[in-house]
Amino acid sequence: MGLFDKIFGEFVDVIEWTDNSNDTMVYRFERYGNEIKYGAKLTVRESQVAVFVNEGEIADIFSPGIYELKTANMPILTTLQHWDHAFESPFKAEIYFFNLRRFVDLKWGTKNPLMLRDKEFGPVRVRAFGTYTVRIDDPETFLREIVGTDGYFTVDEMSNQLRNLIVSRFAGIVGQSGIPVLDMAANYEQMSQFIDEKIAPEFQAYGLELTKLLIENISLPSKVEEALDKRTGMGLVGNLDDYLKYQSAEAFTASGGTASAAGEAMGMGMGFAMAQQMVSNMQHASSTPSAPPPIPKAQTYHFAIDGAAAGPFTLEQIKRKIASGMIDRETLAWREGMDGWESAGKMSEFQTLFGSVPPPLPS
Repeated sequence: MGLFDKIFGEFVDVIEWTDNSNDTMVYRFERYGNEIKYGAKLTVRESQVAVFVNEGEIADIFSPGIYELKTANMPILTTLQHWDHAFESPFKAEIYFFNLRRFVDLKWGTKNPLMLRDKEFGPVRVRAFGTYTVRIDDPETFLREIVGTDGYFTVDEMSNQLRNLIVSRFAGIVGQSGIPVLDMAANYEQMSQFIDEKIAPEFQAYGLELTKLLIENISLPSKVEEALDKRTGMGLVGNLDDYLKYQSAEAFTASGGTASAAGEAMGMGMGFAMAQQMVSNMQHASSTPSAPPPIPKAQTYHFAIDGAAAGPFTLEQIKRKIASGMIDRETLAWREGMDGWESAGKMSEFQTLFGSVPPPLPS
């Protein structure tokens, strides 16, 4: 750099930073020999903070606004330099601009599957990924712990470290939660909040604030997903008979309806029919009762004896009463299903009973 550049650098009295990128977190204002004119104008925009560093030591910090750099508004630097109020010479200092806006849509995800013990499936491997949002919360801590002397610091320079923090805590939290794999999708929001609370203190140790963490997906290995798809498909088939008929019709339609295609469809239909018959036989075998049916109830009758209804009597009991003379052909009888009382001698089921008894002696 020539003499003209040096003089121009000393007397340019506007210090500002406009960021055209989306990932710059910290920018060091470039100055020839770090020389700054006394009384220069410092512009700090919204979502920015300017930090003055004198000989490796953090001095004054400026929030958004426009400042005239004099001893009055640089108390720490003035003390470090032992300036008096008549100071008029250019001075040396490093100026770091910090971008305090939120850096959104940062990605995190598991490099390798996590081993979990699920209540339903036993040991399973899962993968997970999502996004998070971060911002600079404490510029001094961030400068000491992360940036150092880097004059142009981007979010990509520490994204791997932040991602590793999230993944390591995610593995421990998911393993301890005991949430079944199939129910994790219903708990994404609660899990995200819990992980956020657990990791936030570790981000603060870097001077950062984790403002948002989202779990977008937790997936199983492809073979396990295929097995789940088959299990779900079996539940969707429903009536196997209707499903076989539908499959046969679909095969015939898809084949174009030609003679050869019809033969193929017929063969397929025969296969479906055989499968259907096997299912029918299995259903019939499963529906066959293993015990004989109950013994039918014996028919009983009522009789009008001595002016009152008596019974019910079985045929064996009626036979004994006929033999004893308590019931004769003129005795009124009734059974379930009859409209009214009728003489026992007129009922067909008693004819053999009365035939086996001799008639009364003539008077």
